[in-house]
Amino acid sequence: MNRTQLKRSRILKMALTRSDSMDQEEGTFESFLMKAIKITVVVTLYWFISITMVFLNKYLLDSPALKLDAPLFVTFYQCFVTVILCLSISVFARLCPGYVQFPSVRFDPKISRGVLPLSIVFIGMITFNNLCLKYVGVAFYNVGRSLTTVFNVLMSYLILKQTTSFHALLCCGLIIGGFWLGVDQEGAEGSLSWSGILFGVLASLCVSLNAIVTKKVIPIVDGSIWRLTYYNNINACLLFIPLIAILGEFQTVFYFDKLDSLHFWGMMTLGGVFGFAIGYVTGLQIKFTSPLTHNVSGTAKACVQTVLAVTYYDSIKSVLWWTSNLMVLGGSSAYTWVKGMEMKKSQEEPQIKTVTAKNDSGV
Repeated sequence: MNRTQLKRSRILKMALTRSDSMDQEEGTFESFLMKAIKITVVVTLYWFISITMVFLNKYLLDSPALKLDAPLFVTFYQCFVTVILCLSISVFARLCPGYVQFPSVRFDPKISRGVLPLSIVFIGMITFNNLCLKYVGVAFYNVGRSLTTVFNVLMSYLILKQTTSFHALLCCGLIIGGFWLGVDQEGAEGSLSWSGILFGVLASLCVSLNAIVTKKVIPIVDGSIWRLTYYNNINACLLFIPLIAILGEFQTVFYFDKLDSLHFWGMMTLGGVFGFAIGYVTGLQIKFTSPLTHNVSGTAKACVQTVLAVTYYDSIKSVLWWTSNLMVLGGSSAYTWVKGMEMKKSQEEPQIKTVTAKNDSGV
């Protein structure tokens, strides 16, 4: 091979190598772009469904246009819609396995009894959550239910014997400070509802217990969140019936003047659909991001939700009121960051020990 042919060969090789490199870079960019688009769509969907569900529930529970004083019945109906949706999607998944993936949800009394302890906590969570929303404004709703993180720390220590770091406790202190400042400012504005505050605290406690009990119960349904959702809501429907009867809500619903209104049942059903959808999009957001990013997204969503509520209801809030919200959101974000760093450190320590042991042994 002469010198001219050798040069041509090298140039051709360089051109081909560069072309392959450019193709790989373009493929990597397209892959990154598609991933970014998917994450954006999922997070946007989570924000839309979560914020819409809060405003929709507020309308159903406390709208002058409806005047239905039956919060347990509203919650019962939403659970009923969730059960119907689980059954419908399960049937569709069996008929069209290539389009939808959904576990079989045939009723098993033994599994239902096993899930019952969680269902009792679940009833408390959704009932107190809706009662809190009924008695407080949407703008104050996040502050009213802000103690979930604090109860997570407390319940983890009392039930699971897990201790919490000093930095995480400082974050909890900031959340508690923001909560009390928010209560003080609501009282100063004359819009404080002690019933709403009490229900918010109880809802926060039940949310914390729900997370802990879920870990113990989920093996009963083979780790399937959707099967757990199905049994939870079936149990809830059965348990709600005597509660509704005891509190006289059946009579309230019977004499409700809009019982034949398509608009009323349409809004009620829509509330149930959004209640079902929030579980799905929450799982999607965790899948496409991470539990840590999900918590950060939830905190940011709460901030946007508060601003939207103040704007929608044309409210005027004091500087201290906004400060209380910032303290709660800031404390929640800081707690999420601290726990994320601690989790990362705990995962890295075994690897460091392994490397150190290998070096010491001369491997």
